[in-house]
Amino acid sequence: MASNPPGDCCVKGVKHEGTPTGVDINVGIHQAYLATPDPSTAKDAAILFIPDVISIWQNSRLMADQYAANGYLTLIIDPFKGDALSLNRPDGFDFVSWLSKGSTGDNPHTKEAVDPIIEAAIQYLTIVKGFKKLGAVGYCFGAKYVARHFKNGIQVGFMAHPSFVDEDELAGFKAPLSIAAAETDQIFPADKRHRSEEILAQGGLPYQINLYSQVVHGFSVRCDTSKKNERFAKEQAFLQAVTWFDNWLL
Repeated sequence: MASNPPGDCCVKGVKHEGTPTGVDINVGIHQAYLATPDPSTAKDAAILFIPDVISIWQNSRLMADQYAANGYLTLIIDPFKGDALSLNRPDGFDFVSWLSKGSTGDNPHTKEAVDPIIEAAIQYLTIVKGFKKLGAVGYCFGAKYVARHFKNGIQVGFMAHPSFVDEDELAGFKAPLSIAAAETDQIFPADKRHRSEEILAQGGLPYQINLYSQVVHGFSVRCDTSKKNERFAKEQAFLQAVTWFDNWLL
């Protein structure tokens, strides 16, 4: 694998302050959040936001709003059919069971279950909204599905602290890809990061892997912004994504 499976660190973090300005919608039967740019600054491209296991919540809504503030219509799709995890679960939570069966035992969050949800979101942006240029951001859990859905129309990608991305999935992303990595990350540690570099270099397409010091897995979504180094890393990772899309998607 190019990154390890999710773990307890995937639900640790801090809720950020702010008032979301987008709207909660449905894409078919799936919960979603749509952030729309001001018409005067709107770009002819959209971003699909594939979230971590906390899905559509305060922090991800604020981030989608910021992508919209930079001109990109942005859609967050809930990959979990309403079964997202809450922030800061108690130690000992059975993460593997939740992934394989869901909280109710009959709602798995495997690739077989998630792939059709991502495909529906892509169709919404490209068919219903009519966008010809489509980028995607994937945070932790969501990174795998950025890689998997190049074939369905994702043209430029960004991942932050990716989890359980298979090597063949990473190699199969035949488009520009940027990755934000944490210095301390048991899911995307140095050996996985270096292996990812090798895979992307072999692909011969534009790629970027930025390493942020003094932060841990999840920093780009759930860090403690009262800490200067964490806030800096979060903001720079966001700018990394926007700059990547501005250069390769437009």
